Amino acid sequence: MKVLVPVKRVVDYNVKVRVKSDSTGVDIANVKMSMNPFDEIAVEEAVRLKEKGVVTEVIAVSCGVQQCQETLRTAMAIGADRAILVHSDEELQPLAVAKLIKALVDKEQPGLVILGKQAIDDDANQTGQMLAALADLPQATFASKVEVAGGKATVTREVDGGLETVSVALPAVVTTDLRLNEPRYVTLPNIMKAKKKQLDTVTPADLGVDVAPRLKTLKVSEPPKRGAGVKVPDVAALVEKLRNEAKVI
Repeated sequence: MKVLVPVKRVVDYNVKVRVKSDSTGVDIANVKMSMNPFDEIAVEEAVRLKEKGVVTEVIAVSCGVQQCQETLRTAMAIGADRAILVHSDEELQPLAVAKLIKALVDKEQPGLVILGKQAIDDDANQTGQMLAALADLPQATFASKVEVAGGKATVTREVDGGLETVSVALPAVVTTDLRLNEPRYVTLPNIMKAKKKQLDTVTPADLGVDVAPRLKTLKVSEPPKRGAGVKVPDVAALVEKLRNEAKVI
């Protein structure tokens, strides 16, 4: 069984992002980029399934600029067998990415698609669900545990009230949550091996997908700075301020 793992190149989570002076977006010039942490968890889970003998091949996929090859090499250093880059210099929104992955699903026919529940740059949390709808596949989102056996995936997912366990027939789409696993440390020998693994490049046109943006970003701005706190002499003064100034009681 093949597993397809889409991964996204994002600004590293340790970097403090800065808004461009013209408010058109986030400045990524000379900024450290890395794999989206949720997608890294997805790659790790796919590799663990392969190590258990459930999966025969792990294919990493990334959509975006040429530098996304670095992200794919990282995925292959973790344990992916080969990679596909859908090269595009245009802005790729969640719907366009879902259409591109759907085209690759049709081509590769994987038994499972595992991807992060959201990317830490736009926090859209849409691609997995859109892919499931476009490909007409069952989905299990926010997975904190995944077990594959007998042509089905049993997924424990995190919901507001606690944990919910669902069973989906394969092929299916699973999106990962933070508590699913802890990705392994990538060693230097594996990084060197990843350089020799197969990495194919295609374009949206090759897949017959229109990636024209459907949404327009009007403005990007930093959140307002938090105001200074106020000290109160006693509980009565606190209650008075909460009631008359903050108006929360």
